[in-house]
Amino acid sequence: MNSTYSVVAVAVVALVTVVIGAFGLRISRTTSDFYVASRSVGPFWNASAIGGEYLSAASFLGFAGLILAYGADMLWYGVGWTAGYLILLVLVAAPLRRSGAYTIPDFAEARLESVPTRYVSTLLIVVIGWLYLMPQFQGAGLTLRTATGAPAWAGGALVASVVLVSVVAGGMRSITFVQAFQYWLKLTALLIPLVLLVRFWVGDGSPTPAEAGGTDWSEWLTPLSGRDHSLYRTYSLMAATFLGTMGLPHVLVRFYTNPDGRAARRTTLLVLGLLGIFYVLPTAYGVLGRIYASDLAGSGRTDAVVLELPARVIGGTTGELLGALLTAGAFAAFLSTSSGLAVSVAGALSQDLLSRRFSAVTAFRLATAFAILVPFVLAVSVDDINVATSVGLAFAVAASTFCPLLVLGIWWRGLTPYGAVAGLLGGGLASGGSVVATLADVAPSGLAGAMLNQPALWSVPLGFALMIGVSLASRRHVAPNVNRMMVRLHTPEHLDVDRGGWTPEHR
Repeated sequence: MNSTYSVVAVAVVALVTVVIGAFGLRISRTTSDFYVASRSVGPFWNASAIGGEYLSAASFLGFAGLILAYGADMLWYGVGWTAGYLILLVLVAAPLRRSGAYTIPDFAEARLESVPTRYVSTLLIVVIGWLYLMPQFQGAGLTLRTATGAPAWAGGALVASVVLVSVVAGGMRSITFVQAFQYWLKLTALLIPLVLLVRFWVGDGSPTPAEAGGTDWSEWLTPLSGRDHSLYRTYSLMAATFLGTMGLPHVLVRFYTNPDGRAARRTTLLVLGLLGIFYVLPTAYGVLGRIYASDLAGSGRTDAVVLELPARVIGGTTGELLGALLTAGAFAAFLSTSSGLAVSVAGALSQDLLSRRFSAVTAFRLATAFAILVPFVLAVSVDDINVATSVGLAFAVAASTFCPLLVLGIWWRGLTPYGAVAGLLGGGLASGGSVVATLADVAPSGLAGAMLNQPALWSVPLGFALMIGVSLASRRHVAPNVNRMMVRLHTPEHLDVDRGGWTPEHR
């Protein structure tokens, strides 16, 4: 790839991000601006922003790499990442917005009237956020190294610096504009090169992977083949992606920015459409990569397939320019997702650790620096990990902890603080232990190894079972004002009913 074109592309994306962030500084003054953009973001802008932050390095680079390496089984990543919003729409979106919370810990405290539940939720947000941020920084390093030959830490350092400036400048109001711009940039960056790549493929006689490289086409194309315990892995992956979306803190925090529950539902519908369109594109890159860049699977560099295809297939100046455009799109993915994660982690840390010593805005800015610095240091300290795999594990932790909390907290008045803490800790330790075993590469072979690599199929039911079982055993500790909170969660805003006086500013 031509490093000059790529450097220019990355510089333009970084500059535009900082400029938009600076615009947010002019209009962000209040605590509500920094945490939830004063709850004034309409469905189109919010859906674009959600698409921008949700489509991370795993979606832009890792998904195509998984298709290249493993074939049809990996389609469930794209399906699950999209379908998770359908479950979010049906069960969570509107009630969560009506809760009035800024963060998941806010919701936990308001619903269960329990400070310990709040602190456990904060701890899990930090764990999930950092687990998700690490592959973003490593993916940025891979991209910049592939495009320019720079050291692996340089890309992560660039992303961390730009995110820090844009989030500190204007919080949620700034990154809303940034992420909306970055969704459309990512879509454009994938679409234009793909049109030319498909045109070349048609002109090349439309070869199949078997015709191009003699690979085992049937095994790659057939679901549930080629890997040990494929059936278990597939269903566990579906559980993690379908249920994990509603537990991702940087996704949930965006629904607090809608004006009301109806706008939150409209936002979710638009997000479903935007994600459905997007995931067709990396799938096509994975298939073309199996034909024209199958050697990447053997060298363990499958995450680079999106970036390298134009230069390999089209070549010349056109291929280099398209590669630079894809590099710009990849950096937009790193920046947008990292911004959302930084806001969600910083929001939780600032409210629970720093707000008593500093003003709300100062606490948020200090927490943002801490939220970014720690995962960056971790990312440059450990070996490269597969981007999509590590993000998939973050989904498993989210599905095993916050999914049971939100579903039962919204729809079952019998949930108690004891039950919630037991489920959060039990589901978190089970899925988190599996993540550690997988990343440390100490998981055993056979079914036990598959269960640790993909823990959601057993860790999610464990989280639900602990919350229900312990709540039934401690039913006399149901929150005193649970009925009023249920009215608040499930009654449209225009109805004049008593919703209680809880707000995150006066907790």
